[in-house]
Amino acid sequence: MGSLSHARIGTDESGKGDYFGYLVVAAVFVDDAMESALEDLRVRDSKRVSDRPAARLAGEIQRLCPHAVVRISPGKYNELHAKMRNLNRLLAWAHARAIEDVLARRPCRLVIADQFGDEAHLKSALMAKGRQVQLVQMPRAEADVAVAAASIVARAVFLDTLQRLSDQVGVPLPKGAVHVVEAAREVVAKGGREALAKVAKLHFKTTRQVLGQ
Repeated sequence: MGSLSHARIGTDESGKGDYFGYLVVAAVFVDDAMESALEDLRVRDSKRVSDRPAARLAGEIQRLCPHAVVRISPGKYNELHAKMRNLNRLLAWAHARAIEDVLARRPCRLVIADQFGDEAHLKSALMAKGRQVQLVQMPRAEADVAVAAASIVARAVFLDTLQRLSDQVGVPLPKGAVHVVEAAREVVAKGGREALAKVAKLHFKTTRQVLGQ
């Protein structure tokens, strides 16, 4: 892990495959000293870290490293997805915002992102500062400690916002996209389609199942 020994920004997202909850993108700056500290904390891909340790680790990462988090609520997600009609374009926009936010605080020449869709989406979404960096998009980028750190921060924020949405709607909202129909029907029973649009990503096939379309 951390095979690239120079300063870089890693980015990753959470919530992309979850029916309920926010889409969260995090970008984390890591230099050599920070990388050593993150490796001492055993930072690794968030998919290999359970929920409670992810929240604790995210706090440590945020204290150690300059970072930025882009939170897209389900309502905003549905609005943006309806306009863009393309999840990868929406992801690229969110990754680009997070990268630009970190670059504004900590200039850097290298950005590493997990690969999603056409690489050109992210390149074209970057603005002035972002277009001056070397952008590396690769599968399983979480093997790099900067991307792993970003994955943990994004995961922790996703879990926190999912709990807040659950509290707001009065229904426990499960993670993932498999065992979600019952909870979605409960949300609809309480507040109709409008309530569902505030907690769920409506373009998932699950929506048609829930609304009986």
